Amino acid sequence: MSTVSAQELREVEIIIDGSCLGNPGPGGWACILRCGEHERVLQGGVPDATNNRMELAAAIEGLRALKRACQVTVLTDSEYVRRGITEFLPRWKNNGWRNASGKAVVNQDLWEQLEELVGYHAVTWVHVRGHSGQPDHERCDALAISAARAAKRATTIA
Repeated sequence: MSTVSAQELREVEIIIDGSCLGNPGPGGWACILRCGEHERVLQGGVPDATNNRMELAAAIEGLRALKRACQVTVLTDSEYVRRGITEFLPRWKNNGWRNASGKAVVNQDLWEQLEELVGYHAVTWVHVRGHSGQPDHERCDALAISAARAAKRATTIA
């Protein structure tokens, strides 16, 4: 991060979610970025993914959309993403990208991208219970499902 102090950074909230129709299967991700009164919605899908890859994609795309260093609060229902980036990543790297069982870390490519983006911002990760009625997260979930369905339609047409 630059020499800008955390107090001078613009505050941004990013709500993320991923979805998969089957696991693996067609996948979708979505994120809602909010800064003050401004909001931006991003979503995308791929023909073949896992739910975890889509959760990571949502976080990556949300952070990638920021044009400058920010103070970011990421809201996610994915303990895989939250704990992965805050607890497990340093251990995985120290173990040569091996998990506690000695197996290769799944989604290493995405973890590396996420780590790089997180290094540019001051990020706080907040877990929200999935499907608990939190309006922004419910909306994000619906957007991710919609993106997964679009990815599925695109593969059946081709």
